[in-house]
Amino acid sequence: MDEDVVTRLRAAGCVFAEDEADLLVRAVKDDAEPSRLLETLVARRCAGEPLEHVVGWAGFCGLRIAVGPGVFVPRRRSEFLVELALDLGREAQVAVDMCCGSAPFATVLATRLGGAEVHAADIDAGQLVYARRNLAPFGRRASVHEGDLFEALPERLRGSVDLLVVNAPYVPTDAIATLPAEARAFEPPASLDGGVDGLAVHRRVAADASSWLASRGHLLIETTEAQAELMMDVFGEAGLKAWIAQDEDLEATVVIGRQAES
Repeated sequence: MDEDVVTRLRAAGCVFAEDEADLLVRAVKDDAEPSRLLETLVARRCAGEPLEHVVGWAGFCGLRIAVGPGVFVPRRRSEFLVELALDLGREAQVAVDMCCGSAPFATVLATRLGGAEVHAADIDAGQLVYARRNLAPFGRRASVHEGDLFEALPERLRGSVDLLVVNAPYVPTDAIATLPAEARAFEPPASLDGGVDGLAVHRRVAADASSWLASRGHLLIETTEAQAELMMDVFGEAGLKAWIAQDEDLEATVVIGRQAES
């Protein structure tokens, strides 16, 4: 352990300075000039940049998801949504990760649903660079699409999506200022700001989901406990049978909608 690195990180306010120092030292061990690179990485972290951006990856559902500057960092609470999706969609043939960012959901689904065709979609071209990197090992079984929500998807998917997983922004605009500084300063605003009540994108997704979901297909959207009941109503208005799932330990809330059987 580099005690100088630990000291600098602790002085910068990093609560888990020892663990972070270990990750930073590991990140440079194969570099031709590890000391110089370590200095650069430590300086970036001390300046407040998310650790995941600095080391180039985020842990998610046991996988390393490539991320970098300007990319939304997947949160551990979102693992709850993915596990729910895997349980509901064991036989899924088509899965879509919408508002995918670096495509952590799609990467896990492609890993764990070996027979599924997986699609990831986002409007942010910069984040899709990392989505393509994360999904590259799956070849033609995984595709990345750029565009605004369903406009990004191939028309041939309409009516055939078994799993639609969504981590759209759900922080109300007025609450953005209360987020941790590293999120506000280093993550894309569009990945955080959900509009006046936080549910602007959620409503748009729900409104069009039925025409894309397969018979008995599922839509899963992460939200907050305070927003969940309203989202239940939105799902109902869209013709989906809806319910709420929560994990207290992860402080995670997911609203699930199921397409009627045709």
